[in-house]
Amino acid sequence: MKSKISIFFSLFFFVLVVPTTLFANPVVPESKIKTVEPVKLENPISVPYLEKHLLKSAPRLILSQLIEKELKNKLSSDSLVKSFYETLKLETAEILTEPYLIRKITGRRMLSTSREMVYRMGVLCMVYRIEKNPEILKRIDEELKAVCQFVDWNPKHFLDVGEMSLAVALAIDWTGDALPKKTVELAKRALIEKGILPSYDAEGYNWWIRGTNNWSQVCHGGMIAASIVIAEENPELAAKTISRALDNLHHAMKEYGPDGIYPEGATYWGYGTVYSVLTSSMLSSAFGTDFGIADYPAFLESADFRLLVTAPSGYFFNFSDCGDKKGGGGSVLLAWFAAKTGNGLYFDKDFFEKEAKERQGKTGRFAGPGLVWLSQFNQKNRSDLPLVWKGDGNNPLVIYSNRKNDSNQYFFGAKGGRGSNNHGNMDAGTFVFDLNGIRWVVDPGNQGYHELEQAGFDLWDTCQVCQRWTLLTKNNFGHSTLTVDDALHNVSGFAPIIEFKTNPLPEATIDLSEIFQGHLKSAQRKFTKDTDFSILIEDQFILEETTKLITWAIMTTADVIPVKDGAILKQGRQKLKLEILSPGNVSVSTISLDPPPNKLDKRIEGLKRIEIRVPAYLFPEGSGAINVRLSGDYGKTTKNF
Repeated sequence: MKSKISIFFSLFFFVLVVPTTLFANPVVPESKIKTVEPVKLENPISVPYLEKHLLKSAPRLILSQLIEKELKNKLSSDSLVKSFYETLKLETAEILTEPYLIRKITGRRMLSTSREMVYRMGVLCMVYRIEKNPEILKRIDEELKAVCQFVDWNPKHFLDVGEMSLAVALAIDWTGDALPKKTVELAKRALIEKGILPSYDAEGYNWWIRGTNNWSQVCHGGMIAASIVIAEENPELAAKTISRALDNLHHAMKEYGPDGIYPEGATYWGYGTVYSVLTSSMLSSAFGTDFGIADYPAFLESADFRLLVTAPSGYFFNFSDCGDKKGGGGSVLLAWFAAKTGNGLYFDKDFFEKEAKERQGKTGRFAGPGLVWLSQFNQKNRSDLPLVWKGDGNNPLVIYSNRKNDSNQYFFGAKGGRGSNNHGNMDAGTFVFDLNGIRWVVDPGNQGYHELEQAGFDLWDTCQVCQRWTLLTKNNFGHSTLTVDDALHNVSGFAPIIEFKTNPLPEATIDLSEIFQGHLKSAQRKFTKDTDFSILIEDQFILEETTKLITWAIMTTADVIPVKDGAILKQGRQKLKLEILSPGNVSVSTISLDPPPNKLDKRIEGLKRIEIRVPAYLFPEGSGAINVRLSGDYGKTTKNF
């Protein structure tokens, strides 16, 4: 009951005390957001250009006759390529036993059907090209006829159309010469009528065309695949659609700048980025150039971001709507970065050398194209990730880690940003902390969309008083950051990293002033890696006359034992000390969030919120600080262990 009262009181109090200035959604000055200048892609596309430069015969998508020849050579000379191909053969056998796909709508999405089709066509068509097995071809034919006779591909949720268009286009491009002519005609007609034409519909299906998020990457990628396949039948439509994509993809591509951070987090990095990679691969194989996608500023650097936010345990710094842990699909995608750069850092040898019989679950829905990328990898160098790293952009981050093979398995990640980012949360100033392979400070991560939408929950609007912020996974009460006067963060406030040092100790300062507009005059949070087994969090602030309470909090699934000046956190035999360095005469309180306060909240086993509630009257001069150290040190700070 205590947890429910705390959270609901916080939200109620917010509505009462939040200043009206917060509802104006002030625009963040661009000078505070360090991004790259948008660079438009090259765009020579026209009907004459297609006629002159489009590869004259299939395959054109990701594969070409030359690329396929090199792939087949690698199948006989490269053990990793051969091993991964054997996995695709096993998955092919499993697909052949599955029922055919049906037009299944879950909530407002047909996405699971489209994604399964992408997976099936990538695997089946790749194996067919190598084996020429008529049973596989028959299955491809039946799958294509099934989905191409759907009444539509659910254009109201255009991601479904984008992914289905890729799947059908890939199948026709890779196996069309062997398929019945009627199937090819049906599929190409579906690509035009159910794929491309709805993207020109004025009813709002195509808002993503100038979008800045994963939708733009996925949908334009699917439309480009479809356009290349139908270019001979309808060159005008194909040229118009490819040109439209090249004119607009930079809106999403610039979000990687300036340092490769994908603002939507590691999971959506995988989703948006794989479609940009597919688009680059398709254009390169079809035209001999990707018109600047792979070389877009900070795009290649985003592979570093994906590795940097992955702890030694395999768990992500899972900010935004992000899953908890890496999967094989990320290794498949990173193989493209390895092939493109020759950098062995991006090549997950352990994943690819695992024998097919040892694999659990699917290799990911892009395993078919992934075999091509794997075959193109030739190591030229190998870089190392920095142990201390800062990246700017719409969701600036700082990451601290220790040396390779570090017995402490130290990992720390913190972020700034703003809640109104796509898939964003009110989590500026939050952090995660791992030690000895254990995540002590957690992020609640993503939760399923369908259940919320089915309940009529408004998940996607991000105004200051929108329903999204009543969820524990989305508001500041569910993250390891500051809260002032029990109010929600300012959703449009931006928190930049204003200072970063690597010597003598790693140190980063995030300016949270806009986040607490109306509640604090200024606020800065500094993270210092003071040893290889601890993190120091220092919060400095200047109060408003109306400020009543500052709450410092972390989220954890550990057992919590309050002690003088802090607490001991326990997981199994491991311990972590939380030490309040200042102010004096305050203590921790622990609020259980399992079960969570709202029936629609995500349940996380053992989740707790550790709070330090500091009244403003402790700072009579109008300014103050809260300093806390988290440490696994069993030497200097063992007195309370």
